Amino acid sequence: MEMKQALMTGPGKIIYNQVSVPDVGNKDIKIKIKKIGVCGSDIHVNHGKHPYTSFPVVQGHEVSGEVIEVGNEVSNFSKGDRVTVQPQEVCGKCFPCQNGMYHVCEDLKVMGFQTTGMASEFFVVNENKVTMLPDSITWDEGAMVEPLAVAIHAVQRVSAIKNKNVLVIGGGPIGNLVAQTAKAFGASSVVVSELSKSRIDIAEKCGLKTINSSEEELSEGILRNFGDRKADVIFECVGSSYTVAQAIDVARKGSTVVIVGVVSDLPQINMGFVQDHELTILGSAMYQSSDFDDAVKLIEKGEIQLEKLITNHVDFDNYIDAYSIIDTKKDQVMKVMIDMEERSE
Repeated sequence: MEMKQALMTGPGKIIYNQVSVPDVGNKDIKIKIKKIGVCGSDIHVNHGKHPYTSFPVVQGHEVSGEVIEVGNEVSNFSKGDRVTVQPQEVCGKCFPCQNGMYHVCEDLKVMGFQTTGMASEFFVVNENKVTMLPDSITWDEGAMVEPLAVAIHAVQRVSAIKNKNVLVIGGGPIGNLVAQTAKAFGASSVVVSELSKSRIDIAEKCGLKTINSSEEELSEGILRNFGDRKADVIFECVGSSYTVAQAIDVARKGSTVVIVGVVSDLPQINMGFVQDHELTILGSAMYQSSDFDDAVKLIEKGEIQLEKLITNHVDFDNYIDAYSIIDTKKDQVMKVMIDMEERSE
């Protein structure tokens, strides 16, 4: 049996190959891919600027799909189940893996970056990487479980978010989801700081308060929203040296700053300020299976708005167009979804 697979051969270049569908092992599941979300990290690959990805590469790590075959020893899934995939391959032997931190495995490989992704008609994967989706979750929402899991993991890096004032710097997909998650987990006030008017509009449609940092100084917006208490927790979700430094500069004494954005350059941080203000600086990377489970529960309960974040759809045969849309429309685009089948309007 053969399938169509999208192969990125270089920056801005995708070709389609007919390849054999992998055999299903005893503990494997064969999935018919329905939707693929395009992530900010995918964009870095498309530009040839991802430091840990080489060409050629099959992308696709945010997906939803239908189980069409299971291995002989699979008991938790059956044909027809709706699922998503946790796209991490870990060694299971290093210190993080042996101590409950497999998501930061010393030899971590992520599907679509360091190993084969899911940009194909079918995908075969071990059952331990598969999460069940209830019928109430759409295929589009199912493909957004992965980015929501990123947000959930970030919020849960803070020991107690309930009743806290939360500032999120960056209103892109991850920043928006971090803000929605903090609100769902009981934060007393959540505010998103963003430059883009279109992303501000989407945040507000999701029920979030905003600061338009192109029109108002962030420090003033913080006082307007939180008063003298300011922000208890600040999530940096842009990934630039400027916003990392900004997150620290606007923190009050005793605040926690969580770095969620992928920072490619080296920020200049006022460490004297960090020490004097007794700030807590945390990093947040990827997720674990429990974060996927929590993501499904939040979606099922209707506590997270996902459809409002999907701004564009592209057919699988026109995969490269997703990147053209992102490059040309820039901050007017939130989440581009690749449709493996023709959409029914």
